Amino acid sequence: MRPRRPPMRGWLGRGRGESVYLQTPPEWRGTTVQVCGLWPFAIGAGTPMVGVPFGRHIHTGATLCCDPISWYQRANLIGNPSVFFLGRPGLGKTSAVMRMAVGLSGYGVIPLVLGDTRPDYIKMVDRLGGQVITLGRNRGALNVLDPGEAPDAAARLRAAGFGREAEEVLADAHGLRLNMLSSLITVLRKSAPTAREETILARALTWLDEHHDGVPVIPDLLQVVRAAPAELREAALDRGAATRYQEVTEELEAALVALGPGGKFGDVFAKPTTQPMRRDRAVVYDVSAIPQSDSDLRAVALLASWSAGFAVVNIAQVLADVGLETRRHYFVVLDELHQALKAGPGLVDRVDYLTRLNRTVGVGLAMITHTMKDLRSLPLEEDRQKAMGFIERAGFIVCGGLPLSEMPLLSSVVGLSREEQELLGGWQDPPAWDTKEGREAPPPGLGKFLVKVGGRPGIPVDLTLTAAEKSLHMSSARWTERSRTGLLGQEAPQ
Repeated sequence: MRPRRPPMRGWLGRGRGESVYLQTPPEWRGTTVQVCGLWPFAIGAGTPMVGVPFGRHIHTGATLCCDPISWYQRANLIGNPSVFFLGRPGLGKTSAVMRMAVGLSGYGVIPLVLGDTRPDYIKMVDRLGGQVITLGRNRGALNVLDPGEAPDAAARLRAAGFGREAEEVLADAHGLRLNMLSSLITVLRKSAPTAREETILARALTWLDEHHDGVPVIPDLLQVVRAAPAELREAALDRGAATRYQEVTEELEAALVALGPGGKFGDVFAKPTTQPMRRDRAVVYDVSAIPQSDSDLRAVALLASWSAGFAVVNIAQVLADVGLETRRHYFVVLDELHQALKAGPGLVDRVDYLTRLNRTVGVGLAMITHTMKDLRSLPLEEDRQKAMGFIERAGFIVCGGLPLSEMPLLSSVVGLSREEQELLGGWQDPPAWDTKEGREAPPPGLGKFLVKVGGRPGIPVDLTLTAAEKSLHMSSARWTERSRTGLLGQEAPQ
Protein backbone atom coordinates (compact mmCIF):
# COMPACT_ATOMS: atom_id res chain seq x y z
CA MET A 1 0.00 0.00 0.00
CA ARG A 2 1.35 3.38 -1.01
CA PRO A 3 2.05 5.53 2.08
CA ARG A 4 -0.06 8.64 2.49
CA ARG A 5 1.77 11.97 2.01
CA PRO A 6 1.96 14.29 5.03
CA PRO A 7 -0.06 17.51 4.90
CA MET A 8 1.57 20.87 4.19
CA ARG A 9 2.48 21.55 7.83
CA GLY A 10 3.53 17.99 8.69
CA TRP A 11 1.85 15.16 10.65
CA LEU A 12 -0.48 16.29 13.36
CA GLY A 13 0.07 14.89 16.83
CA ARG A 14 2.62 14.51 19.57
CA GLY A 15 6.12 13.72 18.32
CA ARG A 16 5.07 13.89 14.67
CA GLY A 17 6.76 17.21 13.83
CA GLU A 18 3.85 19.47 12.94
CA SER A 19 4.97 23.04 12.12
CA VAL A 20 2.66 25.85 13.20
CA TYR A 21 4.78 28.49 11.44
CA LEU A 22 5.22 28.43 7.70
CA GLN A 23 8.65 29.80 6.79
CA THR A 24 9.02 32.22 3.90
CA PRO A 25 10.59 30.36 0.96
CA PRO A 26 13.97 31.62 -0.25
CA GLU A 27 13.89 34.00 -3.19
CA TRP A 28 16.36 34.42 -6.05
CA ARG A 29 16.47 36.67 -9.07
CA GLY A 30 17.71 35.75 -12.52
CA THR A 31 17.52 36.79 -16.12
CA THR A 32 14.96 35.32 -18.54
CA VAL A 33 17.78 33.28 -20.07
CA GLN A 34 18.69 31.74 -16.73
CA VAL A 35 15.18 30.94 -15.49
CA CYS A 36 13.38 30.34 -18.77
CA GLY A 37 12.69 26.74 -17.75
CA LEU A 38 10.47 27.92 -14.89
CA TRP A 39 7.89 29.41 -17.26
CA PRO A 40 4.97 29.82 -16.69
CA PHE A 41 5.83 31.70 -13.50
CA ALA A 42 3.87 30.80 -10.38
CA ILE A 43 3.43 34.42 -9.17
CA GLY A 44 2.87 37.79 -10.81
CA ALA A 45 5.33 40.55 -11.56
CA GLY A 46 7.39 42.01 -8.72
CA THR A 47 8.40 45.58 -7.88
CA PRO A 48 9.89 47.88 -10.56
CA MET A 49 13.61 47.36 -11.13
CA VAL A 50 14.35 50.55 -13.09
CA GLY A 51 16.29 53.33 -11.41
CA VAL A 52 18.15 53.77 -8.13
CA PRO A 53 17.97 50.79 -5.70
CA PHE A 54 15.71 52.27 -3.03
CA GLY A 55 14.85 49.49 -0.59
CA ARG A 56 13.32 46.05 -0.12
CA HIS A 57 9.63 45.21 -0.10
CA ILE A 58 8.61 44.75 3.53
CA HIS A 59 6.55 41.63 2.86
CA THR A 60 8.35 39.87 0.00
CA GLY A 61 11.90 41.15 0.34
CA ALA A 62 11.98 42.06 -3.36
CA THR A 63 14.18 44.98 -4.33
CA LEU A 64 12.47 48.23 -5.36
CA CYS A 65 14.30 50.63 -7.65
CA CYS A 66 12.83 54.10 -8.05
CA ASP A 67 13.64 57.71 -8.74
CA PRO A 68 11.64 60.36 -10.63
CA ILE A 69 13.99 60.64 -13.61
CA SER A 70 14.36 56.92 -14.33
CA TRP A 71 10.67 56.23 -13.86
CA TYR A 72 9.79 59.09 -16.20
CA GLN A 73 12.49 58.74 -18.85
CA ARG A 74 13.22 55.02 -19.00
CA ALA A 75 10.33 53.13 -17.43
CA ASN A 76 7.44 55.41 -18.51
CA LEU A 77 5.75 54.76 -15.17
CA ILE A 78 4.95 58.41 -14.38
CA GLY A 79 3.97 61.43 -16.44
CA ASN A 80 5.99 64.03 -14.51
CA PRO A 81 9.62 63.64 -13.33
CA SER A 82 8.93 64.67 -9.75
CA VAL A 83 8.40 63.11 -6.34
CA PHE A 84 6.77 64.49 -3.20
CA PHE A 85 7.98 63.27 0.22
CA LEU A 86 5.73 63.32 3.29
CA GLY A 87 6.53 62.04 6.76
CA ARG A 88 7.08 63.01 10.36
CA PRO A 89 10.56 64.27 11.35
CA GLY A 90 13.23 61.75 12.26
CA LEU A 91 11.96 58.82 10.18
CA GLY A 92 14.40 59.08 7.27
CA LYS A 93 13.00 61.36 4.58
CA THR A 94 16.35 63.07 4.07
CA SER A 95 18.10 59.70 3.95
CA ALA A 96 15.72 58.53 1.25
CA VAL A 97 16.29 61.65 -0.84
CA MET A 98 20.05 61.30 -0.44
CA ARG A 99 19.82 57.68 -1.60
CA MET A 100 18.14 58.91 -4.80
CA ALA A 101 20.60 61.78 -5.25
CA VAL A 102 23.70 59.61 -4.83
CA GLY A 103 22.28 56.87 -7.02
CA LEU A 104 21.34 59.30 -9.78
CA SER A 105 24.81 60.83 -9.68
CA GLY A 106 26.06 57.40 -10.70
CA TYR A 107 23.86 57.69 -13.80
CA GLY A 108 25.41 61.08 -14.58
CA VAL A 109 22.60 63.20 -13.11
CA ILE A 110 23.79 66.29 -11.19
CA PRO A 111 22.20 66.78 -7.73
CA LEU A 112 21.21 70.36 -6.79
CA VAL A 113 20.19 70.83 -3.15
CA LEU A 114 18.64 74.29 -3.20
CA GLY A 115 18.53 75.12 0.49
CA ASP A 116 19.99 72.93 3.27
CA THR A 117 18.67 74.11 6.63
CA ARG A 118 20.23 71.67 9.14
CA PRO A 119 22.68 70.90 7.28
CA ASP A 120 22.27 67.37 5.93
CA TYR A 121 23.61 67.34 2.39
CA ILE A 122 26.98 69.11 2.73
CA LYS A 123 29.05 65.95 3.23
CA MET A 124 27.28 64.23 0.34
CA VAL A 125 27.91 67.08 -2.09
CA ASP A 126 31.50 67.47 -0.89
CA ARG A 127 32.26 63.79 -1.47
CA LEU A 128 30.70 64.04 -4.93
CA GLY A 129 33.20 66.79 -5.71
CA GLY A 130 30.50 69.44 -5.68
CA GLN A 131 30.15 73.06 -4.65
CA VAL A 132 29.01 74.24 -1.21
CA ILE A 133 27.57 77.78 -1.19
CA THR A 134 26.97 79.28 2.25
CA LEU A 135 24.36 81.97 2.86
CA GLY A 136 23.89 83.95 6.07
CA ARG A 137 24.79 87.14 7.83
CA ASN A 138 28.56 87.64 7.59
CA ARG A 139 28.73 84.19 5.92
CA GLY A 140 27.78 84.68 2.31
CA ALA A 141 25.59 86.86 0.09
CA LEU A 142 23.37 86.20 -2.92
CA ASN A 143 22.53 89.27 -4.99
CA VAL A 144 18.90 88.90 -6.07
CA LEU A 145 19.47 91.31 -8.99
CA ASP A 146 22.37 89.32 -10.41
CA PRO A 147 21.39 87.87 -13.81
CA GLY A 148 24.16 85.29 -13.41
CA GLU A 149 25.32 83.68 -16.60
CA ALA A 150 22.30 84.84 -18.60
CA PRO A 151 24.03 87.75 -20.44
CA ASP A 152 27.04 85.61 -21.41
CA ALA A 153 24.79 82.75 -22.50
CA ALA A 154 22.66 85.15 -24.57
CA ALA A 155 25.79 86.49 -26.26
CA ARG A 156 26.90 82.95 -27.14
CA LEU A 157 23.47 82.18 -28.56
CA ARG A 158 23.38 85.34 -30.69
CA ALA A 159 26.87 84.65 -32.01
CA ALA A 160 25.71 81.18 -33.06
CA GLY A 161 22.63 82.58 -34.78
CA PHE A 162 20.04 81.70 -32.13
CA GLY A 163 18.49 85.10 -31.48
CA ARG A 164 15.13 83.80 -30.30
CA GLU A 165 16.74 81.52 -27.74
CA ALA A 166 18.92 84.40 -26.53
CA GLU A 167 15.86 86.53 -25.87
CA GLU A 168 14.26 83.60 -24.07
CA VAL A 169 17.24 83.28 -21.70
CA LEU A 170 17.18 87.00 -20.90
CA ALA A 171 13.41 86.97 -20.39
CA ASP A 172 13.69 84.03 -17.98
CA ALA A 173 16.43 85.82 -16.02
CA HIS A 174 14.30 88.96 -15.87
CA GLY A 175 11.29 87.01 -14.64
CA LEU A 176 13.27 85.20 -11.96
CA ARG A 177 14.75 88.44 -10.60
CA LEU A 178 11.35 90.12 -10.55
CA ASN A 179 9.85 87.09 -8.84
CA MET A 180 12.56 87.17 -6.18
CA LEU A 181 12.14 90.90 -5.56
CA SER A 182 8.40 90.45 -5.15
CA SER A 183 9.03 87.59 -2.71
CA LEU A 184 11.34 89.74 -0.60
CA ILE A 185 8.79 92.53 -0.43
CA THR A 186 6.01 90.05 0.39
CA VAL A 187 7.93 88.60 3.33
CA LEU A 188 8.98 92.05 4.52
CA ARG A 189 5.52 93.68 4.40
CA LYS A 190 3.45 90.51 4.94
CA SER A 191 1.50 91.51 1.86
CA ALA A 192 2.24 91.11 -1.83
CA PRO A 193 3.24 94.14 -3.93
CA THR A 194 0.47 95.66 -5.99
CA ALA A 195 0.24 95.16 -9.74
CA ARG A 196 1.44 98.73 -10.29
CA GLU A 197 4.43 98.23 -7.99
CA GLU A 198 5.42 95.06 -9.84
CA THR A 199 5.19 96.92 -13.16
CA ILE A 200 7.43 99.67 -11.79
CA LEU A 201 9.94 97.07 -10.56
CA ALA A 202 9.90 95.32 -13.95
CA ARG A 203 10.54 98.61 -15.79
CA ALA A 204 13.31 99.50 -13.31
CA LEU A 205 15.05 96.16 -13.88
CA THR A 206 14.90 96.68 -17.63
CA TRP A 207 16.31 100.20 -17.23
CA LEU A 208 19.21 98.85 -15.15
CA ASP A 209 19.98 96.17 -17.75
CA GLU A 210 20.18 98.82 -20.46
CA HIS A 211 21.99 101.65 -18.63
CA HIS A 212 23.87 100.28 -15.62
CA ASP A 213 27.51 99.20 -15.87
CA GLY A 214 28.25 95.95 -14.10
CA VAL A 215 25.92 93.90 -11.92
CA PRO A 216 23.38 96.06 -10.05
CA VAL A 217 22.37 95.63 -6.41
CA ILE A 218 19.27 96.77 -4.54
CA PRO A 219 20.67 100.26 -3.73
CA ASP A 220 21.09 100.79 -7.50
CA LEU A 221 17.46 99.80 -8.00
CA LEU A 222 16.42 102.26 -5.30
CA GLN A 223 18.28 105.07 -7.07
CA VAL A 224 16.45 104.32 -10.31
CA VAL A 225 13.07 104.43 -8.57
CA ARG A 226 13.98 107.76 -6.96
CA ALA A 227 15.34 109.18 -10.25
CA ALA A 228 11.95 108.55 -11.87
CA PRO A 229 12.89 108.00 -15.54
CA ALA A 230 10.14 108.29 -18.10
CA GLU A 231 9.54 104.51 -18.26
CA LEU A 232 8.83 104.33 -14.54
CA ARG A 233 6.65 107.44 -14.49
CA GLU A 234 4.55 105.95 -17.26
CA ALA A 235 4.14 102.71 -15.27
CA ALA A 236 3.19 104.73 -12.15
CA LEU A 237 0.52 106.69 -14.07
CA ASP A 238 1.70 109.94 -12.48
CA ARG A 239 -0.25 112.07 -15.01
CA GLY A 240 2.81 114.32 -15.41
CA ALA A 241 2.93 115.30 -11.74
CA ALA A 242 6.11 114.52 -9.77
CA THR A 243 4.23 114.64 -6.48
CA ARG A 244 1.83 111.97 -7.67
CA TYR A 245 4.77 109.73 -8.68
CA GLN A 246 6.27 110.11 -5.23
CA GLU A 247 2.98 109.17 -3.61
CA VAL A 248 2.59 106.08 -5.79
CA THR A 249 6.16 104.87 -5.15
CA GLU A 250 6.44 105.83 -1.47
CA GLU A 251 5.64 102.38 -0.08
CA LEU A 252 7.80 100.69 -2.70
CA GLU A 253 10.68 103.03 -1.90
CA ALA A 254 10.32 102.28 1.80
CA ALA A 255 10.46 98.54 1.08
CA LEU A 256 13.63 98.90 -1.01
CA VAL A 257 15.25 100.97 1.75
CA ALA A 258 14.44 98.18 4.23
CA LEU A 259 15.91 95.60 1.83
CA GLY A 260 19.12 97.60 1.41
CA PRO A 261 22.32 97.51 3.49
CA GLY A 262 21.52 97.65 7.18
CA GLY A 263 17.96 96.46 6.57
CA LYS A 264 16.28 93.23 7.55
CA PHE A 265 17.70 91.19 4.66
CA GLY A 266 20.35 93.55 3.31
CA ASP A 267 23.35 91.68 4.71
CA VAL A 268 22.47 88.67 2.59
CA PHE A 269 20.64 89.91 -0.51
CA ALA A 270 21.78 93.53 -1.10
CA LYS A 271 25.47 92.74 -1.61
CA PRO A 272 27.37 91.26 -4.58
CA THR A 273 27.11 87.48 -4.84
CA THR A 274 29.87 85.85 -2.81
CA GLN A 275 30.15 82.62 -4.80
CA PRO A 276 28.48 82.17 -8.21
CA MET A 277 26.85 78.80 -8.80
CA ARG A 278 28.33 76.39 -11.31
CA ARG A 279 26.23 74.24 -13.61
CA ASP A 280 28.67 71.38 -14.22
CA ARG A 281 28.75 69.79 -10.76
CA ALA A 282 26.66 69.03 -7.68
CA VAL A 283 25.69 72.10 -5.63
CA VAL A 284 24.23 72.68 -2.19
CA TYR A 285 23.11 76.02 -0.79
CA ASP A 286 23.90 75.90 2.93
CA VAL A 287 21.49 78.15 4.86
CA SER A 288 21.99 76.42 8.21
CA ALA A 289 23.84 79.48 9.55
CA ILE A 290 20.48 81.31 9.62
CA PRO A 291 18.83 80.52 13.01
CA GLN A 292 15.39 78.99 13.14
CA SER A 293 14.18 81.98 15.14
CA ASP A 294 14.74 84.17 12.08
CA SER A 295 12.06 82.41 10.08
CA ASP A 296 11.58 85.23 7.57
CA LEU A 297 15.23 85.34 6.55
CA ARG A 298 15.39 81.55 6.35
CA ALA A 299 12.31 81.43 4.13
CA VAL A 300 13.68 84.11 1.81
CA ALA A 301 17.05 82.32 1.67
CA LEU A 302 15.28 79.15 0.55
CA LEU A 303 13.38 81.07 -2.13
CA ALA A 304 16.56 82.79 -3.31
CA SER A 305 18.40 79.48 -3.51
CA TRP A 306 15.59 77.95 -5.54
CA SER A 307 15.49 80.95 -7.86
CA ALA A 308 19.26 80.94 -8.45
CA GLY A 309 19.30 77.19 -9.01
CA PHE A 310 16.49 77.15 -11.54
CA ALA A 311 18.10 80.06 -13.39
CA VAL A 312 21.29 78.04 -13.88
CA VAL A 313 19.30 74.95 -14.92
CA ASN A 314 17.36 76.93 -17.53
CA ILE A 315 20.53 78.31 -19.09
CA ALA A 316 22.13 74.86 -19.23
CA GLN A 317 19.06 73.36 -20.90
CA VAL A 318 18.75 76.10 -23.53
CA LEU A 319 22.44 75.83 -24.45
CA ALA A 320 22.06 72.07 -24.75
CA ASP A 321 18.91 72.41 -26.87
CA VAL A 322 20.83 74.29 -29.56
CA GLY A 323 23.92 72.06 -29.37
CA LEU A 324 26.33 74.54 -27.75
CA GLU A 325 26.84 72.28 -24.71
CA THR A 326 26.30 68.65 -23.84
CA ARG A 327 23.00 67.77 -22.20
CA ARG A 328 23.11 67.74 -18.41
CA HIS A 329 20.37 66.19 -16.33
CA TYR A 330 19.66 67.61 -12.86
CA PHE A 331 17.98 66.30 -9.74
CA VAL A 332 16.67 69.33 -7.82
CA VAL A 333 15.89 68.95 -4.11
CA LEU A 334 13.52 71.45 -2.45
CA ASP A 335 13.64 70.60 1.26
CA GLU A 336 11.60 72.20 4.07
CA LEU A 337 8.99 73.39 1.57
CA HIS A 338 6.61 74.53 4.32
CA GLN A 339 9.06 77.08 5.73
CA ALA A 340 9.03 79.13 2.53
CA LEU A 341 5.29 78.84 1.96
CA LYS A 342 4.37 80.16 5.42
CA ALA A 343 6.55 83.28 5.27
CA GLY A 344 3.88 85.45 3.69
CA PRO A 345 0.64 85.44 1.69
CA GLY A 346 1.01 84.87 -2.02
CA LEU A 347 4.38 83.11 -1.79
CA VAL A 348 2.77 79.92 -3.11
CA ASP A 349 2.52 81.67 -6.48
CA ARG A 350 6.26 82.39 -6.36
CA VAL A 351 7.11 78.77 -5.58
CA ASP A 352 4.64 77.56 -8.19
CA TYR A 353 6.35 79.76 -10.77
CA LEU A 354 9.71 78.22 -9.91
CA THR A 355 8.53 74.61 -9.91
CA ARG A 356 6.97 75.04 -13.35
CA LEU A 357 10.31 76.12 -14.82
CA ASN A 358 11.51 72.53 -15.24
CA ARG A 359 9.72 72.52 -18.58
CA THR A 360 12.52 70.85 -20.49
CA VAL A 361 13.22 67.11 -20.28
CA GLY A 362 16.01 66.08 -17.93
CA VAL A 363 15.17 67.88 -14.68
CA GLY A 364 13.85 65.77 -11.83
CA LEU A 365 12.32 67.42 -8.78
CA ALA A 366 11.98 66.29 -5.15
CA MET A 367 9.77 68.36 -2.82
CA ILE A 368 9.84 67.57 0.90
CA THR A 369 7.63 68.56 3.81
CA HIS A 370 6.32 66.95 6.98
CA THR A 371 2.55 66.63 6.79
CA MET A 372 -0.43 67.69 4.72
CA LYS A 373 -1.32 70.12 7.49
CA ASP A 374 1.79 72.11 6.62
CA LEU A 375 0.15 72.90 3.31
CA ARG A 376 -3.36 73.31 4.69
CA SER A 377 -2.22 75.76 7.41
CA LEU A 378 -1.57 78.58 4.94
CA PRO A 379 -3.68 81.66 5.73
CA LEU A 380 -5.40 82.10 2.35
CA GLU A 381 -7.69 79.49 0.81
CA GLU A 382 -6.33 80.10 -2.70
CA ASP A 383 -2.81 79.48 -1.39
CA ARG A 384 -3.93 76.24 0.22
CA GLN A 385 -5.47 75.00 -3.00
CA LYS A 386 -2.36 75.84 -5.03
CA ALA A 387 -0.10 74.17 -2.46
CA MET A 388 -2.19 71.01 -2.68
CA GLY A 389 -1.58 71.15 -6.41
CA PHE A 390 2.12 70.51 -5.76
CA ILE A 391 1.20 67.03 -4.55
CA GLU A 392 -1.40 66.40 -7.23
CA ARG A 393 1.10 67.21 -10.02
CA ALA A 394 3.88 65.06 -8.56
CA GLY A 395 4.80 61.95 -10.53
CA PHE A 396 4.66 59.79 -7.40
CA ILE A 397 4.49 60.22 -3.65
CA VAL A 398 6.65 58.66 -0.94
CA CYS A 399 5.05 58.62 2.51
CA GLY A 400 6.74 57.88 5.82
CA GLY A 401 5.02 57.59 9.16
CA LEU A 402 2.04 59.94 9.45
CA PRO A 403 -0.58 60.50 12.18
CA LEU A 404 -4.02 59.03 11.57
CA SER A 405 -5.49 62.55 11.55
CA GLU A 406 -3.65 63.10 8.26
CA MET A 407 -5.38 60.24 6.46
CA PRO A 408 -8.64 61.94 5.37
CA LEU A 409 -6.74 64.85 3.84
CA LEU A 410 -4.11 62.64 2.24
CA SER A 411 -6.74 60.25 0.90
CA SER A 412 -8.45 63.15 -0.86
CA VAL A 413 -5.31 63.53 -3.00
CA VAL A 414 -3.93 59.99 -3.08
CA GLY A 415 -6.14 56.92 -2.93
CA LEU A 416 -5.15 55.00 0.23
CA SER A 417 -6.71 51.73 1.28
CA ARG A 418 -7.56 51.08 4.93
CA GLU A 419 -4.56 48.77 5.24
CA GLU A 420 -2.22 51.44 3.83
CA GLN A 421 -3.59 54.04 6.23
CA GLU A 422 -3.06 51.74 9.21
CA LEU A 423 0.45 50.97 7.99
CA LEU A 424 1.40 54.67 7.83
CA GLY A 425 -0.24 55.32 11.19
CA GLY A 426 1.71 52.48 12.82
CA TRP A 427 5.00 53.80 11.49
CA GLN A 428 4.63 57.09 13.36
CA ASP A 429 4.37 55.43 16.79
CA PRO A 430 7.09 56.41 19.30
CA PRO A 431 9.99 54.01 19.94
CA ALA A 432 9.97 51.47 22.77
CA TRP A 433 12.51 51.33 25.61
CA ASP A 434 15.32 48.81 25.13
CA THR A 435 16.04 47.40 28.62
CA LYS A 436 19.21 45.60 27.50
CA GLU A 437 20.87 48.67 25.99
CA GLY A 438 19.32 51.11 28.46
CA ARG A 439 18.05 53.38 25.73
CA GLU A 440 15.20 53.80 23.28
CA ALA A 441 14.96 51.34 20.42
CA PRO A 442 14.72 52.73 16.89
CA PRO A 443 11.25 54.02 15.98
CA PRO A 444 9.09 51.38 14.27
CA GLY A 445 8.79 53.54 11.16
CA LEU A 446 12.47 54.41 10.80
CA GLY A 447 13.45 53.94 7.15
CA LYS A 448 10.03 52.60 6.12
CA PHE A 449 8.14 54.23 3.26
CA LEU A 450 5.06 53.68 1.13
CA VAL A 451 5.60 54.46 -2.56
CA LYS A 452 2.36 55.51 -4.29
CA VAL A 453 1.91 56.01 -8.02
CA GLY A 454 -1.55 57.33 -8.84
CA GLY A 455 -4.29 54.93 -7.81
CA ARG A 456 -2.08 51.83 -7.88
CA PRO A 457 -1.51 49.86 -4.68
CA GLY A 458 1.32 51.28 -2.61
CA ILE A 459 4.68 49.53 -2.32
CA PRO A 460 5.87 49.34 1.32
CA VAL A 461 9.67 49.32 1.44
CA ASP A 462 12.37 49.26 4.08
CA LEU A 463 15.41 51.43 3.36
CA THR A 464 18.59 50.18 5.04
CA LEU A 465 21.58 52.52 4.94
CA THR A 466 25.05 51.35 4.07
CA ALA A 467 28.03 52.26 6.24
CA ALA A 468 29.10 54.89 3.73
CA GLU A 469 25.65 56.48 3.78
CA LYS A 470 25.52 56.55 7.58
CA SER A 471 28.73 58.59 7.63
CA LEU A 472 27.05 61.29 5.53
CA HIS A 473 24.05 61.99 7.71
CA MET A 474 24.21 64.88 10.16
CA SER A 475 20.61 65.46 11.35
CA SER A 476 21.17 63.76 14.72
CA ALA A 477 24.97 63.86 14.86
CA ARG A 478 25.04 65.99 18.03
CA TRP A 479 22.85 63.43 19.81
CA THR A 480 24.33 60.17 18.52
CA GLU A 481 28.04 60.99 18.56
CA ARG A 482 29.59 60.47 21.96
CA SER A 483 32.06 63.15 22.99
CA ARG A 484 35.47 62.15 24.30
CA THR A 485 36.01 65.39 26.21
CA GLY A 486 34.20 66.36 29.38
CA LEU A 487 33.91 69.69 31.13
CA LEU A 488 36.89 72.06 31.04
CA GLY A 489 38.55 69.95 28.35
CA GLN A 490 39.00 66.87 30.57
CA GLU A 491 38.70 63.50 28.89
CA ALA A 492 35.34 61.84 29.50
CA PRO A 493 35.37 58.42 31.17
CA GLN A 494 35.11 55.46 28.80
